[in-house]
Amino acid sequence: MRNPFFRFKQFEVWHDRCAMKVGTDGVLLGAWADVARSKQVLDVGTGSGLIALMIAQRCSARITGIDIDADAVGQACGNVAASPWSGRIRICRADVAVFNEGKYDTIVSNPPFFCERVHCPDGQRNAARHTESLSFDCLLDAVGRLLTDDGSFSVILPAGLMGSFTTSAAGRHLYASRRTDVLTKPGVLPKRVLLTFVRSVRPCETDSLVIESSPRVYSPEFVRLVKDFYLYV
Repeated sequence: MRNPFFRFKQFEVWHDRCAMKVGTDGVLLGAWADVARSKQVLDVGTGSGLIALMIAQRCSARITGIDIDADAVGQACGNVAASPWSGRIRICRADVAVFNEGKYDTIVSNPPFFCERVHCPDGQRNAARHTESLSFDCLLDAVGRLLTDDGSFSVILPAGLMGSFTTSAAGRHLYASRRTDVLTKPGVLPKRVLLTFVRSVRPCETDSLVIESSPRVYSPEFVRLVKDFYLYV
């Protein structure tokens, strides 16, 4: 059986009641998103609360995590309560399509991205993985409504969906300002892309990140990104 929790340097994340377990995508986004000047952060689809906790470790902002799944919300609440930052993180069950509690200078999301019609039998896992539970259009509409004029929205996506997502974002006057292509190993095509969007058009800073420099050996740049979180890097 998979371990029911994941231990980081400063906190633990229990995820046995969540459809989507702690994984590299969430860790990447939580460590990569620019939160240096953040004051109010919204984590859309918070799941176990992983990204909210990582951001709380990195800055002094107040953080709200929302999710539509009751079990995930319950587990995230427990993870937050056991963390050093329980006074700054609020977790609530909410649908981002109708969520309207103020404005946020930083919005982050590790959204569902599978679009195919063939689903697995686990309804909870389907909701976490498939865009029918949170379409990209719905997510971007919410960002357009909830983001401050000078705020930023950061997201992690499969690399192949970057073009359509960026086009949809531009249609809502959200423009890519930062991009990191994520490669599992040297010489392969990017598997994921980390993107930050803002409300003004500007040159997009672009770079790449290799996770493993050789089999089972993290690259130096990946170690630098996650060293404050992973126990053994």
